[in-house]
Amino acid sequence: MKKYAKVPVLAVIAVLSFAACKSGPKFSDVSGKDWNLIEVQVKPHNIDFDRGKLVEEGFGDIFTLRFDPERVNGVGAPNRYFAPYTLENNQAIKISTVSGTMMVPLHAPEKLKEHDFFTYLQNTARWNLANGNLELYTTGEDGVEVTLIFAPTGGK
Repeated sequence: MKKYAKVPVLAVIAVLSFAACKSGPKFSDVSGKDWNLIEVQVKPHNIDFDRGKLVEEGFGDIFTLRFDPERVNGVGAPNRYFAPYTLENNQAIKISTVSGTMMVPLHAPEKLKEHDFFTYLQNTARWNLANGNLELYTTGEDGVEVTLIFAPTGGK
């Protein structure tokens, strides 16, 4: 009878081991890399960024993001910004108040205002990697759910 008791125990151990190995994305796959905003998903109208067109128009280095060990930083449109962040369980993240330079934007490319971009960053609640892209789940000032999608620099 002891032989039969071992089989279920071994099966449970195998299932638990497999589940432990199948973990979600790691933040180390995100941090230390440069990301370009390619899409803002907000109902009723998503904003798609044509990075090639932005480069042609002289706006190739806008709406960027990089997570370093203690802070997120990048370029809005046109200001450089930074903010401390903290990671929590289950891909939760909290980005603190964004600080940056104070240049006046002359153009709001792709229908996204820099102020809104910074608000979205500050309201970010969770991150994910999907199809090689970084997704930040956030809300606007009005509480509407928004997903910021970033491609790695050199990507789409």
